[in-house]
Amino acid sequence: MTTPAAPAGESNPYGLMAALEQGGLIAYATFGILVLMSAASWYILFVKLFEQQKIINQGKRARTTFWQSANLREGAAKLEKNSAYRQIVDDGIIAQEQHNKLTDPVDQHDWMLGSLARSQGAIASKLTTGLALLATVGSTAPFIGLFGTVVGIYRALIKIGAAGQASISAVAGPVGEALIMTALGLVVAVPAVMAYNWLMRRNKAVLEELARFTNDLHGFMMSGGAVKPITRSTPAAAAAAGATRASTTPSGTTATGASTGTPTAGAKKL
Repeated sequence: MTTPAAPAGESNPYGLMAALEQGGLIAYATFGILVLMSAASWYILFVKLFEQQKIINQGKRARTTFWQSANLREGAAKLEKNSAYRQIVDDGIIAQEQHNKLTDPVDQHDWMLGSLARSQGAIASKLTTGLALLATVGSTAPFIGLFGTVVGIYRALIKIGAAGQASISAVAGPVGEALIMTALGLVVAVPAVMAYNWLMRRNKAVLEELARFTNDLHGFMMSGGAVKPITRSTPAAAAAAGATRASTTPSGTTATGASTGTPTAGAKKL
C-alpha cells in the first residue's frame, strides 16, 4: 500500500521544519547550536585563509626587495607596514639597539636569537588563533547531533508505547527527526575537521618560510650585512655560466688540462 502524496501547496509532513516542530524546544535548540557552530567554522576558515595568503604574498615581496637593500632600515622601509616580515625586522633592529644598553654582558648571538624567536612565536600564535574552535566543532558536533537522535528515538518509543503497536504513522516523525539530527551533526563536523587539517598544513609551510627568513636575517645582522641568503641560479643562468667558462678555456687543452695536440713525453710511439 503506497502512502498518498501531500497535496500541492501543503508542507511536507516529514521535512526538516516538520521534524523540528515535532521535536519541540529540544530539537530547535540542537538545530540552532549546530547552525551556529557551522557558521563559526566557515567564518574562521575564510579569515585564516586570507591571513595565510597575505603572509605568503608578503614573503614573496620580501625575497625580491629586502635583500637588495644596503642596510636593515632601508630594507625594512621596503616592506609593508604591520606585516609579519616587517615585524621580525623591526624587532631585530630594536634587539640590536637594546643589546648595547645591557649592563650584564650577554652574547649577542644568543640575545638576537631569543629576540627573533619571540617575534616569530608571536606571529605563529596569531596564525593559530581560532583553530581550536575548528577542532572543538569537529569533535563535538557529531555528539550534539547524537543527542538530538537519542531524543527522537525516545519520543518514538513513547509513541509506540502509547499506541500499543509500532505503526509507521506513529514512529515516522520521531525517527525522521532522529536521522535528520544525525545527518546535521556530520554535516557540521566533517567540514570543520577538513578545514582544521588544511589550515594547519598551510600554517606549517608559512612558519617554515618565516623561520628561513629569520635565520637569514640573523646571519645578516651578525655579519654586519656581509652574509646574505644564497640565491639559486636558474638552469638558463647555469648554462650561460658554463658556456662562459668553456669560452675562456685555452684551445688545445681538455677540461683536465691535458694537451690535445702533441703526445706527452711519457707516451709510447706506436
